[in-house]
This record gives sequence, structure tokens and C-alpha cells, in this order.
Amino acid sequence: QVQLAESGGGLVQAGGSLRLSCAASGITSHIVNMGWYRQTPGKQRELVAVISAYSSTNYADPVKGRFTISRDLAKNTAYLQMNSLKPEDTAVYYCYAEKISGREYWGQGTQVTVSS
Repeated sequence: QVQLAESGGGLVQAGGSLRLSCAASGITSHIVNMGWYRQTPGKQRELVAVISAYSSTNYADPVKGRFTISRDLAKNTAYLQMNSLKPEDTAVYYCYAEKISGREYWGQGTQVTVSS
């Protein structure tokens, strides 16, 4: 089993920045991808960014150029640096990890609120 602990959410004004962290613990061997999804009420969870064990990254179009995902393999931790935040970035952000087997693990989510 893998446990994911998110931190770093909160309230920020538009144009501000936040940094989310996601620390994986437990049986962390063979984790290939780590990333972030977000969800707002009444909408489906959507991909924000993902990073592979080889540091290749993929971003959703709305966050390209503003968000940066990174990963510390030694610490089994992924980070999401969010700059130039907009009110439409307000959501619950969920960390996820995917093993080479395809099994996925999810964090409990952290609220990000951007005020206008």
C-alpha cells in the first residue's frame, strides 16, 4: 500500500503563488508517475500535471506556463509550484501516484482557494 500526504493548500489572492507537496510513504517501490488532479463541485476530476520517474512532464492547457511540477525521488515527494493563480484555479487538489502495475493511489485532497 501507498499513502499520500498532501500539504500546502490554502487561500491566496489572484496573482499569488502556492506550493503543494505530496509525500508518498509505505511500499513506494515501482512508483512510475506522480501528479495532481483537481476537482470543483459538480465537475469531474481533471488532470493538472503529471511527472514520470524520468522527469518527463505533462500539463493541462489551463496551467501551462504558470504551474511547475517537480519530484524528489529520494524523498518520494512531488511538488506543484503554482504561480499567477487565478480564481478559476480554485478547487480541491488531489495528489496521485501510479505504479508500474497500473495501480493508482490517491491523497485525501487539499483545498486551494484563489480570491479575486
